[in-house]
Amino acid sequence: MSSGFFEEVKRRKVYRVAAAYIIAAGGVIQLASAAFPAWELPNWALRLVISLLLLGFPIALMLAWAYDITPQGVRATPTPAVPGSHRRRNIIMLVATGMIVSAAAGFFLLPRVSAHKVDKSIAVLPFENLSDDKENAYFGDGIQDDLLTNLAKIGDLKVISRTSVMPYRGKASNLREIGKALGVGTILEGSVRRVGNRVRVNVQLINAENDEHLWAEDYDRELTDVFAIQTDLAQKIANELRAKLSPSEKAQMEQKPTENGEAYLAFVQAHNLSCAVEDLEKLKQSELLYQRAIELDPNFALAIARYSQLQSWIVHTFERTPQRREKAQTLAERALQLQPDLPEAHLARGYSYYWGDNNYDAALKEFEIAQRGLPNESEVYLAVGAIQRRQGKWADSTTNLEKAASLNPKDIWALQNLAFNYQMLRNFDKANATIDRALAFDPTALGPLEVKCQLAVAEKGDFSVTEKAFEAVKSVPMSAEQKLKTATSRADVFLLERRYTEGLQAAESLPDDQLAALPGALFGKYYSVGFARKALHDEVGARDAFLKAKNAVEEQLQRSPDVEKTHIQLARVLAQLGEKDAALAEAQRATELLPESKDAFGGPEITAGAAEVYSILGENDRAIESLDGLLSRPSAVTVESLKVNPIWDPLRSDPRFQTLLQKYGGKA
Repeated sequence: MSSGFFEEVKRRKVYRVAAAYIIAAGGVIQLASAAFPAWELPNWALRLVISLLLLGFPIALMLAWAYDITPQGVRATPTPAVPGSHRRRNIIMLVATGMIVSAAAGFFLLPRVSAHKVDKSIAVLPFENLSDDKENAYFGDGIQDDLLTNLAKIGDLKVISRTSVMPYRGKASNLREIGKALGVGTILEGSVRRVGNRVRVNVQLINAENDEHLWAEDYDRELTDVFAIQTDLAQKIANELRAKLSPSEKAQMEQKPTENGEAYLAFVQAHNLSCAVEDLEKLKQSELLYQRAIELDPNFALAIARYSQLQSWIVHTFERTPQRREKAQTLAERALQLQPDLPEAHLARGYSYYWGDNNYDAALKEFEIAQRGLPNESEVYLAVGAIQRRQGKWADSTTNLEKAASLNPKDIWALQNLAFNYQMLRNFDKANATIDRALAFDPTALGPLEVKCQLAVAEKGDFSVTEKAFEAVKSVPMSAEQKLKTATSRADVFLLERRYTEGLQAAESLPDDQLAALPGALFGKYYSVGFARKALHDEVGARDAFLKAKNAVEEQLQRSPDVEKTHIQLARVLAQLGEKDAALAEAQRATELLPESKDAFGGPEITAGAAEVYSILGENDRAIESLDGLLSRPSAVTVESLKVNPIWDPLRSDPRFQTLLQKYGGKA
C-alpha cells in the first residue's frame, strides 16, 4: 500500500516541491535571524515567521499533489484510475507526513530561537576577590563599578545599578533567579586577583534565561592597564548583546580617568566609603581619600567630580555651611575645566546647584547633560525626577523615578522617592505598593518602615501600623544614631496618639549630648517636651522646655542661616511662647526662602508649618486658608491627618474647619 503512495508522490513531483520549500524556508529563517535583531524586532516576530513557514509546509505538499505547473499554466494533476479508498489513504498519508516533518522541525527550531535571543540588558555581579590580602576586596569592587560606569554610557543597553547587585556578593545564587529578580537577560560574573602591580581578571557572560555561557575572558595585566580591561570588556559585552555603540560612547569608554595607580586605588576606596550615605564618619573618611587621590593626580577629573558630589550630599544632609557649599561648587567647576564632556562632572555641578543653591532650573540643565552621557545610570534619572517634582512636573517626575527604580530594582532609596511622589498625589494604592516593594527586600529597613507608617496615618488615621513597626525593630541591630532616631520617632508618635505622659517620658530620656550631633534633633526633643507638658497643663514646665528649644534652633540658624525648615521650627516655638510678631516674621521668612511657586515638593511642607504657626496663634482665617490650598493640590496634608494631629486642636471648634474636612473628605 505504501509503495503506491510513494510512486504517486514521485509522479506528482511532490519531492521536488518539498525540497524547494525546505531550501527557501531555510533561507528565509536565516535572513530573519540576522535581520530581526538588527531591526530591533521582538523575539516573537521571528518565532511567528518560523511558525508560519512550518504551517505552510503541509499546505505546499497538498498543492503540489493537486496541481502541476505546465507550459499552459497551472493545471490539475491527472488522477489515475484507482479505487477511492486508495486516493483517500494517499491524501491522509501526505498530510500526516507534512505535519510530522513540520512538528519535528518546530521542536528543533523554536527552542533554539529563544535560546539564542539575548535581551540587551545586563547585571554585573560583585567580583570575587581571590587576592591573598582580603583587604583588596575594594579593588574588585572598583573594577566592577568602573565597568558598570562604562556600560551605563551605552544608550542601547539596560544596565542594573551597583546597589541592586551588591546583595549577591558571595552568595551561590541561581543565576536564573537573579536575572528574573533584576529583570535582565544576561549576567556577568567574575573574579579578581591582585598581586603587587599585577592584576588577573576572569569573567564570564551568562544567558540568565538558560544558564548558557556566552563567552569567557581572562586578563593578566599591569595595574595601570586596568582601564583597558574595563574598556575591552564593555565593548565585547556590547558586541555580544548587539548593542549599538556610538562614536562618542566609544570615545568616552576609551578615555582613561588617571594614569596614576595609587590615585586610582585611593579613588576606589573613597567611592566605596561614599556609598554609606547615612554614616557621616565614613563620609569623612571618604573625603580624605578623595583628597589623596587628587593630590596624587591633580588632573583626575572623575575623582574631583565625585568629591564635589560628596560635598553637596553632606551639605544637603548633615552640614549646610557656606564653606561646604562653596567647596562643592569649586570642585565641580574644576572637574569641568579639566574634562568638559565628563558626565559625572555635569552631575556634580547639578547637585551643587540643587542641594547647595536650590537653583532647580540650572540643576536640571546639568542633570540632562549628564543623562545624555550616562543613559543607564539610575542616579541621574533619580536626580532629574527629584527636580521635576519640585517644578510641579509630577507625571514627568514619576516616569523618571520609575526608570530609576527599574535600573536599580533593589535600591530602597529609589523606591522611597517614588512612594513620596504617589503620597503627595494622594495615590495611596500605588504609594503602598511601591513601599511594599522596598520592604520585600528588607522588612525591617527603617526608612521604608517610616514611610509605610506615614502612609497609614495619612490615608486612614491608622496608628496600628506604626505600633507594629516599633515592636518589630526592637530586635533589629542598629547603630547608635539609628537607635536615637528611632527613639525620637517613638516620642513623636506618642504625642500624635495623645499619649502625652508616655511621650514626655520618651522625649526626656533622649540624651542631649548625642542629639547635638544631629541637625535639629535637640530642638525636636525640647519642642516635644514642651508640647507634652502644655497638653498636661504644666505651663511652667512647658515654657522652660520651649525656651530650650528656642536656644537650640537659634544656635542652628547661626551656623546655617538660610535653611527654611530651621526658620519654620523657630516660628513654631516662638508661637508656643506667645511671641506673635516674631513667630509670624519667621514663618514669612521661611515661605520666602522656599515658596511653593519655586518648589512644589518642599514648599508645601513649609506652608503646612506656617499653618501650624497660625493655628497656635489663633489666626484661624490664615490657617484654614492655607490648609484649603494644601488639600487642593499635591501635598502630604490629608483630611485624616488633620483629624488626628493634636496640633490642629485649636481649630476644631471653628465651623469653617469642619466644613473644610467635609469638603475634601471624599477626596482623601
